[in-house]
Amino acid sequence: GNIYWTDHGFNLVEVARLNGSFRYVVISQGLDQPRSIAVHPEKGYLFWTEWGQTPCIGRAHLDGSEKVVLVSLGIAWPNGISIDYEENKLYWCDARTDKIERIDLESGGSREIVLSGSNVDMFSVAVFGAYIYWSDR
Repeated sequence: GNIYWTDHGFNLVEVARLNGSFRYVVISQGLDQPRSIAVHPEKGYLFWTEWGQTPCIGRAHLDGSEKVVLVSLGIAWPNGISIDYEENKLYWCDARTDKIERIDLESGGSREIVLSGSNVDMFSVAVFGAYIYWSDR
């Protein structure tokens, strides 16, 4: 098994084996302020949220190839990100817009607002079965 993480100081996505061996940089270009990542091992996808100059939700293969921006409009501070493996949906929360939204993780389409609050400052989101969990500051 592998573990993936973002390095905010160096604007990288890295991977290593669970024991820390075979560490290498997966994505080093085109990232400004990566926040959260989610991995779909079965489909071979890595997703991330980006806070930088151009906030977005991105997807690449697990080796960092074929980067695609799935969402770039209507987001400001996308924080947590989570995969619904049963429904093939990608969820994220935005601390600026106070929303949890979702898209089809393959096409990036079918964007929906799942929850909208006010002054919530959403930090993370998780999906399990029919339930959505989130935290705020």
